Amino acid sequence: MGESRKCDVLVVGAGPGGYVAGIRAAQLGLKTIVVEADKAGGTCLIRGCIPSKAIIHAAERFESLRQHASGDGHMGLSVDGKPEVDMAALVSWKDAIVERLNKGVEGLLKGAGAELVKGWATFNGPKNCTIETSDGPVDIEAENVIIATGSSHIDLPFMPCDEEFILSSTGALDLESLPKSAAIVGGGYIGLELGCALAKLGTEVTVVEGLDSILAIMDSELRRPLEIWLKKHGVVVHTNALARGTAIKGKGAARKVELTFEKDGEEHSIKVDRVLVTVGRKPNTKGWGLVNTGVRMDAAGRFIRIDRQCRPSVPGIYAIGDVAGEPMLAHKASAE
Repeated sequence: MGESRKCDVLVVGAGPGGYVAGIRAAQLGLKTIVVEADKAGGTCLIRGCIPSKAIIHAAERFESLRQHASGDGHMGLSVDGKPEVDMAALVSWKDAIVERLNKGVEGLLKGAGAELVKGWATFNGPKNCTIETSDGPVDIEAENVIIATGSSHIDLPFMPCDEEFILSSTGALDLESLPKSAAIVGGGYIGLELGCALAKLGTEVTVVEGLDSILAIMDSELRRPLEIWLKKHGVVVHTNALARGTAIKGKGAARKVELTFEKDGEEHSIKVDRVLVTVGRKPNTKGWGLVNTGVRMDAAGRFIRIDRQCRPSVPGIYAIGDVAGEPMLAHKASAE
């Protein structure tokens, strides 16, 4: 028989939406429990915005060092020797930043009076769930529920991410060594920011985008400076190009990924050390008993349907962040 608990507010997910909601609810004097299966901070802090910006910052430093180490230097400043990248050390530095900020979020929750429970929540009804924790199951009954389960990367069925040769955006942030070459499938902002960082670190980068331009949702005036930057840094961009599949070629340390794509009615292929798949994200609506809450989905069946006050179809339940619709952005989740 598991432990039973009651609370005023149950928040499922401790990302930028969930932990902000949990802090505010506790500040207002409500008994609040926040459930998180991974680490507090969500995609933004753990495997998105923060770690990617840390790597981008390091890449900018490295690019600057290379300028100072070339020829007579740069701005009258020169560096002896050739700068090198220790990718394992860079990732370790990035992880330390993430860990520090994760502890900061946990401290904010504790300081506000919200309880953080680590485990997987499965709903048994609209306002009660069972949390599988390391100490056993905990049954929770709440007066109000805030669903903030976030999102995850989309896998292509013909190109699933193994996080060794075929990487998601998460795997790209945990590289053990710097690839000499990489292909980015998807020319959106996630793939391009990681591609730009790799290019600054010295990787030969190729972008394969199915639409007629990179950053297709943005105005051409905004795309143009980036297109110039990519060309200057030797990044090859294929637009109107549809990825068709991958195959591992070679043996041992010489193994490479052959990426096949179709462009202008012809099939092309390139061999690279790694392929990064960034074709979008999907809301996390599976595996935690959403159907038992009674909430309704939108017409496409992707997101929880909500009104202007983040309310689905069941009184006392709210949905915020990536699970409740576009845009899938951290500051939007926090605002909700």
